[in-house]
Amino acid sequence: MSDQQVLAILGGPKAVTTEPGDMFTWPIITEEDEAAALEVLRRGAMSGSDVTMQFEDDFRKWLDVDYALGFNNGTASLQAAMYGCGIGIGDEIICPSITYWASCTSAYALGATVAFADIDPVTLCIDPKDIEHRIGDRTKAIVVVHYFGYPADMDPILEIARKHNLKVIEDVSHAHGGIYKGRKLGTIGDVGAMSLMAGKALAIGEAGMLVTNDRDIYERSLALGHYERFDSNIQNEALKPFIGLPLGGYKFRMHQISSAVGRVQLKHYDARNEEIGRAMNLFWDLLEGVPGVAAHRPEKGSGSYMGGWYAARGHYKPEELGGLSVTRFCEAVEAEGAPCTPGCNLPLHQHQLFQTADVYGAGQPTRIANANRDVRLWDTSLPVSESITANLYSIPWFKHYRPEEIKQYANAFRKVSENYKQLLETDPGNPVKMGGWNMFNRR
Repeated sequence: MSDQQVLAILGGPKAVTTEPGDMFTWPIITEEDEAAALEVLRRGAMSGSDVTMQFEDDFRKWLDVDYALGFNNGTASLQAAMYGCGIGIGDEIICPSITYWASCTSAYALGATVAFADIDPVTLCIDPKDIEHRIGDRTKAIVVVHYFGYPADMDPILEIARKHNLKVIEDVSHAHGGIYKGRKLGTIGDVGAMSLMAGKALAIGEAGMLVTNDRDIYERSLALGHYERFDSNIQNEALKPFIGLPLGGYKFRMHQISSAVGRVQLKHYDARNEEIGRAMNLFWDLLEGVPGVAAHRPEKGSGSYMGGWYAARGHYKPEELGGLSVTRFCEAVEAEGAPCTPGCNLPLHQHQLFQTADVYGAGQPTRIANANRDVRLWDTSLPVSESITANLYSIPWFKHYRPEEIKQYANAFRKVSENYKQLLETDPGNPVKMGGWNMFNRR
């Protein structure tokens, strides 16, 4: 065995020898962003809506939708999307269990609850085959999460929704600019909502956006928490008597420094997103056929494309590496100089918030406080959701297309995969819990 084949975790040379520089720096902030933010600060317009409305117009044109509405964060935009779809006391939504908590917890604030569905082991998005049997007589909507940038399989989901007269809410927080069979994510269902916080692919600060082609959904979403815009322009007759005050008592408007930066970021986003896509696809192309690792991306020629590659993951196949745990695999890759952590979000249906927590003092768990059935998963399970963390790992999120540097990172994964036998004797196995409730596994 040559010295180059000895894994770095065992004393060999690292595969990654180049300093990353700005390869992973995000968002890309230039003087143009700074000038936009300063303009808002200097005229004291932080709490206005004029820049936000300009940003909304930019966003509407970008996605080619009729309406876009800015929010102070993505969680608020998702709550407004639910309210816009008419979700209220006693209603149910269906949501994948593997997602960030904000995809569904706002249902509680509306007096509704969530029935969890399993995920597809390839896409990691909600499994269309696990939706229909979870529909009850109070089900109002399906929340589709384009998880880790991968477009969910929208056609069968929409077919189920039409059959049962359900709304489809797209959570695009991981997938800005993504495409499903030629259609832009967020524009396929009844309403799209997304986070634009600083860590996302389209990163503008702490903010969110809602998009739709349905005027009633837009107006209800606006009425919930945009008091200064809930005015005589409202066309919905049911809303008109209440004009002037926010129906939910919320103040959801976007901070205008965020919207100012957002206008600049959006202007450059498609070009930057394309470069990210080139870099990430090169990484996976370089690892084609390497045992134990597989790409999490749509098949070439499918007409579907990753959006943003936020928190990108790879599939892990321990059976191809002698049963080596993903935990030990990641430790070895990181020792080679490439960022790599095991797991993903933990399954939400296993958290006590969705089992026993009485959030609002109703005298019983909030999950069932207003429900006409118990949707908690006591005697059934979501097998893919409960096992998936042992088969996923994070990969570097490249922001620039620099082939020679990307090859080094790909070689870190290749080196560990091709020399995995060096790790088997010292492999302690996976811990009982991998991943985290708040997205990342903190090790």
